[in-house]
Order: sequence, then C-alpha cells, then structure tokens
Amino acid sequence: MKILIIPTLNEKKNITTLFRKIKRVDQKLNILFVDDNSTDGTRDEILNLKKNNKSVYHIFRPKKLGIGSAHKDGLKYAYKKKYKTILTMDADGTHNPKYIKNLLKFSSKYDLISTNRFKQKNSLIEWPVQRRFLTKVRYYLINFLLNIDYDSSGAYRCYNAKNIKLRDILEAKNNGYSFFWESLYLLNKKKYSIKEIPIYLPYRKVGSSKMTIKDIIGSLVYLMKYFFKNLIS
Repeated sequence: MKILIIPTLNEKKNITTLFRKIKRVDQKLNILFVDDNSTDGTRDEILNLKKNNKSVYHIFRPKKLGIGSAHKDGLKYAYKKKYKTILTMDADGTHNPKYIKNLLKFSSKYDLISTNRFKQKNSLIEWPVQRRFLTKVRYYLINFLLNIDYDSSGAYRCYNAKNIKLRDILEAKNNGYSFFWESLYLLNKKKYSIKEIPIYLPYRKVGSSKMTIKDIIGSLVYLMKYFFKNLIS
C-alpha cells in the first residue's frame, strides 16, 4: 500500500492538473490532501476530485497551522492506515510527478529517499536570482552547522514506513519549513539509510509562494538555536 501526501493552501489552480499528472505516472497511488483552510476554492476542488476518484482522501484543518504540521498530520494518518510506502510533495507544480517512479524504485532498499536540487546542473535556473541565492545559502549553512551532506529542506520524499518509526520523524518539533531539515537530520542521526535522487526544480508558474520573510527569518533563528543546543549537549 502506498500513499502520496500533498499539503495545500490556496492551490485551486494547481491541484487538478497535478492530480492528472500523478495518475498518468501511477494509477494505483492513493492521494491525501491536507488543506489548511484555503479560501480560494481549493477544498471544493479536492471534494470534486474525491467524488470521481476513490483514491482521493483529505484532511481539512481549521486554519493555517504550518507546512511541517501538515506533513506530520499526513504522516500520522498514513501510519494509522498502515501504508507501507509514503510519499510527500508540494502542491505548487514545482515537483514533477515523473520522479515518483524513481522514488518508488529505491523504496525497498532505503529507509528514506529524498530529492536533491543541487546534484543536477542548472536545476534552479528558472528561479529568480534572490530565491536561488537564499536557497543555496540555506543549503550550505544547514550542511555546515549540522554536519550533513543532503538537500534537507525539500518536501519531495519517500518514506519506507516498514522501517522508519513514526515517533522518530515526529521528534522534529518544528511545524514550519524547518521540519524538513530537522526530520532528515534526526533520521540520519538515528542511522536510517537515506538515498538522494537529483531533480530539476522549475519555478512555480501559477499562484504565489507561501513562504514569507517572516518564515525565512524564523527558520534561520530556529536553525541557530538548534545548532547551539546540540553544540552544548
């Protein structure tokens, strides 16, 4: 059994197209949308998909609770339903479903398969210069401070739920964007096997990014606190 978790927040214009692309790659893949009280009609779009597809499930949350929190709720659902393979991706159209096959190909050999935006040349060429700069700075800073060698801040992943204990993922306390690097760091520290696959990551074509300056500053502060806490302990 396998399921794909997709958090949503005002992604009405993206999710139906994304859904069709996913189904062209893997008809048998169940899809769980975790929506944070979208106001643009995203929920209606999800319900329409569900009406015509038995493979669609949803969690509707009362307000914006954070991208990391959405992943946690999705993972709790998947573990409770005893899915053996759990994928996660963004809803904004930047995560190409064609990589699902590659993620699944390694799912029996590794505990976590994650995507890497820096192993493929010019992967971020479509991004604005300032976003490329911030993403690269975050990548090198996280790797330096935490002594890891992964593109750990991405959400496009595949978890082998037969091997990874849910409680080990949920040790990551952050409910925002830092959940991704924190959870990967903890899984690496616990000696779970991790495989990375290179991807090309286009800049989103429809809608706007949900990451704000407040998110960026908050993530940096959280990273520094995390570093000094681990340094002391």
